[in-house]
Amino acid sequence: MTDRYFEDYVRGVTYECGSVAVTEAEIVEFARRYDPQDFHADPASAAGGPFGGLIASGWHTASLMMRLYADHYLSAVSSLGSPGVDELRWPRPVRPGAVLRLRATVTEARRSRSKPDRGLVRTRVELVEDGGEIVFSASLLNFILVRPG
Repeated sequence: MTDRYFEDYVRGVTYECGSVAVTEAEIVEFARRYDPQDFHADPASAAGGPFGGLIASGWHTASLMMRLYADHYLSAVSSLGSPGVDELRWPRPVRPGAVLRLRATVTEARRSRSKPDRGLVRTRVELVEDGGEIVFSASLLNFILVRPG
């Protein structure tokens, strides 16, 4: 994956991009710093809360996705950043002990007309729990260099 260029991101191709285990300590640490709602940050309070227990912040889940995406999908030699994200969703809560895997499907790949050294790749990403349930999805855009020469 480290030496992929624009031409290697083919519309319709799906990649499995690693997995990550979610721990209670990480959920609480992230929440206390960035999203201090009780159902994310306080296990005792969360037990009687609307989700019946501790759940990860959606932003924590998005961060876990981004780590897998950067490590296993984007190429260090060709990634030029992103103009944005569309359709960000977290349809199911993520609980301590969950193992999430990233599935990435290229939905669009088009060469730039104004900058011929790059293209725009749109990727549908999903974080999937072991049981097959989708807990996160989004449509990501990335600028990717074309292969030199």
